[in-house]
Amino acid sequence: MAAGLFRKVYDWLLRTFWATEMDVTMIGLQNAGKTSLLRVLSGGEFTLDSIPTVGFNMKRVQRGHVTLKCWDLGGQPRFRIMWERYCRGVNAIVFIVDIADIALLPMAREELHALMEHENLEGIPLLVLGNKSDLPDKLSVDELIDAMDLKNIAHREVSCYGISAKEETNLDAVLQWLLKFANR
Repeated sequence: MAAGLFRKVYDWLLRTFWATEMDVTMIGLQNAGKTSLLRVLSGGEFTLDSIPTVGFNMKRVQRGHVTLKCWDLGGQPRFRIMWERYCRGVNAIVFIVDIADIALLPMAREELHALMEHENLEGIPLLVLGNKSDLPDKLSVDELIDAMDLKNIAHREVSCYGISAKEETNLDAVLQWLLKFANR
């Protein structure tokens, strides 16, 4: 009982006096699972009936003394022109790919590389997430790295994980990776 109370007071002190807020932009083609991932990260339930994001939406994810302000941008072609503007000055960019939809990989690679060529995004860490790892006939992480040509993205730290927003697979690793850049 006393340990639980101490922990609550300690967490409150951290949030109050040593709180850190970081900005993260989540992008990717439509139906990659950005909104579902953000819902699960912020403590909500996974749902199969997510409607496509129109424009953007923002959620805060609290982890200890760090608040991640996550921007979830629409992945339809008409919204991709906004990606660069919302990626400027953030602590990290998260690019989400549906690894079970092989046909869309060339377009995802093209969009990612076009975005990474913007000089004002240089140095911002990039995390590529292969979502829907719970589905059959999906790419492995190594295959995703090759398909997205991640080895040719320079001037930033680049990492890649396989995840499942539905099964909540590897989400702790994603949060740990993001938290490394909280004070960037």
